[in-house]
Amino acid sequence: MPDSRRVTVRDIAAETGVSIATVSRVLNDHANVAPRTRDLVLRAVERSRLRATGTRTVYVRCPYVLTDYFGLIVSSIAEALKVHGLRLLLDAGESAQHTDALATLPDEPGVSAAILILPPEDGDRLVALSRTDLPFVVVDPRTPPPPHIAAVSAAHFAGALALTRHLVELGHRAIGVVAGPEEWLAGDARLAGHRAALSQAGVLPMPHHLRHIEPTAAAGHRAAAELLDHPQRPTALVCFNDKLAVGALRAARERGLRVPEDLSVAGFDDIDLSRATTPTLTTVRQPLEEMGRIAVTQLMRVLDGHRPEALHIELATTLVVRESTGPVP
Repeated sequence: MPDSRRVTVRDIAAETGVSIATVSRVLNDHANVAPRTRDLVLRAVERSRLRATGTRTVYVRCPYVLTDYFGLIVSSIAEALKVHGLRLLLDAGESAQHTDALATLPDEPGVSAAILILPPEDGDRLVALSRTDLPFVVVDPRTPPPPHIAAVSAAHFAGALALTRHLVELGHRAIGVVAGPEEWLAGDARLAGHRAALSQAGVLPMPHHLRHIEPTAAAGHRAAAELLDHPQRPTALVCFNDKLAVGALRAARERGLRVPEDLSVAGFDDIDLSRATTPTLTTVRQPLEEMGRIAVTQLMRVLDGHRPEALHIELATTLVVRESTGPVP
């Protein structure tokens, strides 16, 4: 709702951390104010004006194609922002990866806050952005977020732990892993959860059973083919997203392997595709829509002048057992 309370010089001073006298000098266009301080105060005044008129805009950056994974997150953010009466400025698509968006973001006219989905920039760039007065939240961070930056993600370690435990309980010990790119926070956590489940069963992970690739069905097909053609063929494949698992199912079918009688295959994410495969896919459900809603909730607390109660939130994942996994041959 619009804030009809009249904004005072004292309010601007409290928001920016400068003195009331400095705010007055800026508003009266005195010359003896540092340029950075002047910009800081003027941006705070603009945000106050936007709050008063109810026209706050949130910049949402998702530098990826809006597939059923990212599309679900962005859609839930859009719906939650609408409930709060906020406008959405969307920057999406892979071309957004090649723009220096974070550097220019604080100066975007009319932008009151931002939500960054899987930002490709490193932690130092996020820290630099946090030193400005623009509130933002990170969804599904690629690298470990700095302690003071609000972030929302899924419990990747716990999800992979539950998935590999499921396969171990079915008797599998030779388990291949088709993982995403290296040095992604989610992938590292999933690999750690997988290895923890093996360790609990007294099984050592085999280096030749691991492939790091781009998270596409075509890449999953190629990686699974390599693993299935290896002399020490795994009896199960854990794929770190459902599209990789679809590629693995095709590689198994091409080799005359029945799933799950000869080979178990599992995915991660539980997108719609996992229910359309033959057989249907055992996977780990990520709360993608809830991640978007929680990000908006976190952002609203910051916009309303409160510090989020928890800066880093991990939402629970759920193991979904379907037809693609079965007892070891």
